Amino acid sequence: MSTTNGLVCFTNCLLPQEDGTLLEKDLWIDQRRGVILDAQKTFFLRKERPDTVIDLGGNILSPGLIDLQINGAYGFDFSVFDGDEKTYSEGLANVAKKIVETGVTSLVPTIITQEKSLYPTLLRLLRPLSTPASANLLGWHAEGPFIDMAKRGAHAPSFLLPASKGLKSFEEVYGAENLAEKEDWLMASTNDAGVRIITAAPEIPGVMDVVSELDHRGVVFSIGHSVATSAIATAAVRNGARLITHLFNAMPQLHHRDPSIIGLLGASPHLETHFSPITAQLYSGMQSPVGKQVTGIRSPIDGSEAFDQNETPPQTPLFKRGQGGLTPSSPKDFTRPFYELIVDGIHSHPNSVRLAYSAYPEGCILITDAMKILDPHLQDGVHEWRDGKRFVKEGDKLYLEGTNTLAGSVVTLDKCVRNFTKFTGCTLGEAIKCATVNPAKCLGIENKKGTLRAGADADLVVLDKQGFVLRTWVKGQEAWTNGWNM
Repeated sequence: MSTTNGLVCFTNCLLPQEDGTLLEKDLWIDQRRGVILDAQKTFFLRKERPDTVIDLGGNILSPGLIDLQINGAYGFDFSVFDGDEKTYSEGLANVAKKIVETGVTSLVPTIITQEKSLYPTLLRLLRPLSTPASANLLGWHAEGPFIDMAKRGAHAPSFLLPASKGLKSFEEVYGAENLAEKEDWLMASTNDAGVRIITAAPEIPGVMDVVSELDHRGVVFSIGHSVATSAIATAAVRNGARLITHLFNAMPQLHHRDPSIIGLLGASPHLETHFSPITAQLYSGMQSPVGKQVTGIRSPIDGSEAFDQNETPPQTPLFKRGQGGLTPSSPKDFTRPFYELIVDGIHSHPNSVRLAYSAYPEGCILITDAMKILDPHLQDGVHEWRDGKRFVKEGDKLYLEGTNTLAGSVVTLDKCVRNFTKFTGCTLGEAIKCATVNPAKCLGIENKKGTLRAGADADLVVLDKQGFVLRTWVKGQEAWTNGWNM
């Protein structure tokens, strides 16, 4: 698409607003700079109108979707490194190029718990990257190794670690250079540090002490793979935790006496007395209750790391305040954290999705948590996976051949948006907000991504009124089209 003055006007379209409504209004962009413009200000300053006008036929022009948790796609697994950096980089580039067909224009590649020596190389390769006509790689999301054994999912137990040295333990694993001060969220020309999100269990020894420092450095601390009590989860949030990893999965089920991590969605900022009726001994998957062997914990099974592959010990979360347990920090302003939802109808029942959204709509973030087999063109049937294993794909359901073990998510983020409207009864504009505005706010980049504000990157996706992707732009350049004629 060529223009004379570089200005493009999208007209006859519905623009998602940050409150979840849809507004019929034109949108101007500067294609050369790749940014969204204030139409009125641009006209009065430049004394010119866009040379290119694109009629969108009454469809929706949304900010590009943002996926905060994705393990791989199109045959590439972000957590697998075979020693060839060129091949790994090419795999990353291929995912970024192809995933725009699902409306995703920004993503945070996620790696699960690794052997310690692999982190320096992987995290260096996963630093922020932006290339023409491809989704923006915003940096990395590390799940583990500071997670609870009892909620490890598919994470290898031999690689799990305590943070006995506090921040130094995190620096030894991820690299001090990757936890640099004052992270540059606006993706300037130098992106030496790529950390965006770290998922950890606040009950693991030493982790709670690190939360506030990570928050100070601009890192999103996400509570996940954890058996934290309400008191511990609340303390983590007061210390700076801003996110909950794949809500409902790899955490205790909701219990009316101790709602644990899920209960944060209903947490009151006014309650300073910490209700803690459970009187069991302090328990963490890193350490068994004294004199007892914890039963029901099995070896990891290949599958979605979001799924709780291990039986939770009875009456968990099992902590008692005052007997070696962690207690909340001194009361201060309390803001409920954002929370991730995998809306494929498999990881979480539609009723659970609706319950969470009803409790706290402003914190909802849609993710895929997709495995490397995410590919909307992949046919149902038996496919090769890894280590000689094969998986069976039936729609959005994946399971290991010969078993009922779920092998992860294959849902695309645009389908999560469509599912979300069905599961919750919300409008399409409200669902779009959960895949654009909310994840951008969580990362602190809402002035540049996930928004139609003037000055933001012109990362855009055209959706029909059912939420299907028609076209995608990245930085003002068309990156994908389904052939729909505008």
